[in-house]
Amino acid sequence: MKLKIYKGVVLLIIASSTLLLSCEKALEEKTFDKYASDSFFKSAEDAKSAVTAMYSGMTGAGLFGGGWGATNEGWDIQSSFTTDEMICSWGWDGWIKFNDLNFSEDFAQLLNHYNALMPLISEIAIDMDKIQPIQMDGKLKSQYIAELKALRGHYSWILYNHYGPVPIRINAQEASDPNTKAIARPSREWMVGQIEKDYKEALAILPTCKELPSVDYGRFTKDACLMGLMKLYMHEKRWTDAIAIGRQIQQLGHSLQTSYKDVFTYENKGNSTEVMLAISCRKDANNNNLWLACSMPGNYVDPRGLSITQWGGYKMPWKTYDRFDPSDKRLSVLLAKWPTDGGAIFDARANNYIGAIPIKYGPDPSAISEQQGTDIVVWRYADALLLLSEAINENQGPVNEAYDLINMVRARAGVPLYTSGQFDQAGFRKKIMDERLFELWGEGTRREDMIRWGTYIQRAKDNGSVFAKPEFVLYPLPRKVINESNGIVQQNPGY
Repeated sequence: MKLKIYKGVVLLIIASSTLLLSCEKALEEKTFDKYASDSFFKSAEDAKSAVTAMYSGMTGAGLFGGGWGATNEGWDIQSSFTTDEMICSWGWDGWIKFNDLNFSEDFAQLLNHYNALMPLISEIAIDMDKIQPIQMDGKLKSQYIAELKALRGHYSWILYNHYGPVPIRINAQEASDPNTKAIARPSREWMVGQIEKDYKEALAILPTCKELPSVDYGRFTKDACLMGLMKLYMHEKRWTDAIAIGRQIQQLGHSLQTSYKDVFTYENKGNSTEVMLAISCRKDANNNNLWLACSMPGNYVDPRGLSITQWGGYKMPWKTYDRFDPSDKRLSVLLAKWPTDGGAIFDARANNYIGAIPIKYGPDPSAISEQQGTDIVVWRYADALLLLSEAINENQGPVNEAYDLINMVRARAGVPLYTSGQFDQAGFRKKIMDERLFELWGEGTRREDMIRWGTYIQRAKDNGSVFAKPEFVLYPLPRKVINESNGIVQQNPGY
């Protein structure tokens, strides 16, 4: 689903649903083809369609797209496989390169976030300009423009997180002109300021999760904008700002679900007080969930008799799995043993598997192929609580509030709670680092967490990598971008 602007022609492709990330409760199918510029951007429906198309970056294009998807093109998957969270038993050498941080300009999967999101950010600038003159309800227009700003903030954050400051286009006239001259990479301060500006202007207009109509489930809200800001502030180690945002999130009515496992089930679709942003998936659309197919071993037999496509590649290495407390309820979706033919129980470790099976997401009971309709969780309240606990510890040390926040997450997991005064600041930091692994594995947080803690490169070296370099906290930019700019755009150090 992409909106591309060419000289005088708008090419809008929207697949089966009017909302890429909409709730299935109010599905209305509509397909658009080619529109001349004098017949599109004329109505509120046109504006909504244009905004909806910009959500395509959340899962990339096609069955094996990137974004928050479950394949090697996804930034959440790369977050796991470039850290201690995941390894893969498939033969493609890229999985080993991920884990070893064996990065280069030729490693296509490292470049595709840039290739996909930079054009979308330009398209968003164009859309905002085109929507402004439309005669429609002013409040709704403001909301659509705020949504576009939230999406631009999010995509810009993903780019900044992976590549550092990049030359995004925020001027509509420049973005729509194919002859516009290349611009240099901005300063870090400018990039951070622009992301911050987009999120803040969006959250001033957008509804909260509680106020969002069910038909718009999956679209950006105040809650998601605040979470995006918190991620940005943690990355920049702006602890006081992160604390302020975390406390705002606490006032929005979120709570932890009773069961960790239930957060990631098909039945939880659109019904969670914990989930702050999700991708509403469908088994018959591009926005589907491939996690189970990538993870489930071929000899697994579902106790309910469900048919599950089982490619069996993803594993959590045993040395990571063994860090969990044996009583941790979160192990219920990390399988060291599982039912197989005839009701027998298969022991993965005893059979020389390289790790445990990271189920994470529950099956879609109606799925008949690898494409599942279980929603992909982007951000949730447990993440915010742990970030707030960490920021408080960095700012004030391990005060009672920091203990209370981490203990909320540990209580649900059924593991022993920590006692105030039990750790000094460094010791508490280590417990936060562990807890974020136990709670958030597979959710796209590990890479940015380890970079913030200064452990990202060292982990690879400790694991035996001879390729990891300090500069590899950032990915390389595509060589084509550098060449076409005649050197105006500079490559990241180390490549």
